Amino acid sequence: MSQSMSQLMSQLTPRVVSRIRRAGTALPVLWRLVAVAALTSLSTAPPAAYAQGAPPRGDRLTVTVRDAGGGADGTYEVRCRPSGGDHPDPAGACAAVERNARWGRDAFAPVQRDAVCTLRYGGPATARVTGTWAGRPVDAAYDRTNGCEIARWDRLVPLLPAAGAGGRG
Repeated sequence: MSQSMSQLMSQLTPRVVSRIRRAGTALPVLWRLVAVAALTSLSTAPPAAYAQGAPPRGDRLTVTVRDAGGGADGTYEVRCRPSGGDHPDPAGACAAVERNARWGRDAFAPVQRDAVCTLRYGGPATARVTGTWAGRPVDAAYDRTNGCEIARWDRLVPLLPAAGAGGRG
């Protein structure tokens, strides 16, 4: 069996592979070509949403900020890829999340329970981020109650308002 046929068979279900192997050389070449063509077309076919003319779903976040002061309080929508929404800086907000998104790491993860944090208080500001990022649901709460939480907040500026700046960014 050729190497390319072996690769193809490794992608098939075990039941189909066993039938093809039992057929061996008796399986007409035409059927092998049909199988390869069918698998290739399935792997390159566009999702149903594209086929029906629906726009692709990008990342979408809703940010609710409270007690930040300076006009930064409110609820904002951020869309990424392409950037949009009613957030004052949607491109910057998307870039802030992208900067913190690393393979295997949740950009919205809470501070670890065993983290050692300074007892610095960053003010009464709170925020909640909900929506979808990289195809996963997001529901994260933010505050500025200690050094770890302040650092977590600051990593997402301008998605979240900069502290003491009286606004975004």
